Amino acid sequence: MSARRSASFDGAVAFAQDLIRIPSLPGEEGELTRRVIAEMETLGYDETYTDELGSAIGVVRGGAGATVMLSAHLDMVAAGDHDEWEYPPFGGVIADGCLHGRGAMDIKGPLALQVHVAAALRGRVPGDIIVAHPVYEERGGWGMDHLTRVDGGLRPDVVIIGESTHGDVAIGHRGRCEVEIVGHGLAGHASAPDRARNALDLAPAILAGVTDLASAQEADDVLGHASLVATGIDAVPASLNVIPDRITVTLDWRILPGDTEEGLLTRVRDALKPHLKRLEADGWPAAGKSVEVRVATERQRAYTGVEEERSILSPGFLMDPGHPVVLAAARAVGKRGADGSGGTATVRPWTFATDGGWTCGVRGIPTIGFAPGEERYAHTNTERLDLDEARWGYAKYLELVPAVQVAAGGRS
Repeated sequence: MSARRSASFDGAVAFAQDLIRIPSLPGEEGELTRRVIAEMETLGYDETYTDELGSAIGVVRGGAGATVMLSAHLDMVAAGDHDEWEYPPFGGVIADGCLHGRGAMDIKGPLALQVHVAAALRGRVPGDIIVAHPVYEERGGWGMDHLTRVDGGLRPDVVIIGESTHGDVAIGHRGRCEVEIVGHGLAGHASAPDRARNALDLAPAILAGVTDLASAQEADDVLGHASLVATGIDAVPASLNVIPDRITVTLDWRILPGDTEEGLLTRVRDALKPHLKRLEADGWPAAGKSVEVRVATERQRAYTGVEEERSILSPGFLMDPGHPVVLAAARAVGKRGADGSGGTATVRPWTFATDGGWTCGVRGIPTIGFAPGEERYAHTNTERLDLDEARWGYAKYLELVPAVQVAAGGRS
């Protein structure tokens, strides 16, 4: 076992460099998990373990007060062409005052800060700190869904998600659902179209229904409008001399908190009905029965070997800006300025989805987001984390964690 080491900002940066050097695509987080657990052990965590899916969990024991969970995910998106990067994506390079590479701000830099912050707060907080870094966030949040499952999962009093906020306090975001509209026809040789029923002939009616639904999206005062757009059409068989008997129109739907899978599918079916009826009148018998609507699924396999068919649906969430946890967080973080003081933090939603959709949107656990880093660098080949901002964020975390523990007021 490694010698015990004290938590520090400089130690967190060195740890983040190590993490960036370990690729960790969804389902391939094993080596990264082992490195995270090793750091927790070196920092003297009271408990460390991995769950069935391979998520990394550590606990720093406190008093009898509220339990806070710090969370950043283990997986990352692909780096793409390495030659397109200014600095190597897996180099963990520090240059021009920034940490560079895939995961620098999404999310290995903030993850490293959280791991060290929890250790630094030993004996200084009123309750336990759980540090839980799940797998598979980038593909819908299977890891967090499992971590906080109703039967046997973690149930902290408050969650702080380490997705970058550029120093603001984030209180929610829209969710995302991938919907498939599948149209069925009858395949045939392209030389004899009269013997087939071309599934592509269903496409205009389907797209017209999607357009109608897209123009009637609901809005939230904080999160803005839900949005819906068709992002692809696939035909099967794919041979260009065969009339396809199946098409799949894929929709990207940015949804609002409270939207359910069945509710979303019902709205799509209702939007398609009048257009499919017109198609029936134009000579396609039972066109309505030739179309099915479903949420897209994906067979996901954790690096531990566990497999599950998962819906491609990331829930949204929104905290009340007046919630005691939000108010306490905004006061604790403040505004970053030349003198390091003044005011309360800006409170706003994220533009992208996070695991907060599971912790708050589904499980009902008060959840906020805070971390250094600018959203505009996420998933790009210029990804970076400004180290001056990261140092400020590390110091603010030391104030933020006890503040939200007090605000949470004990276990619900």
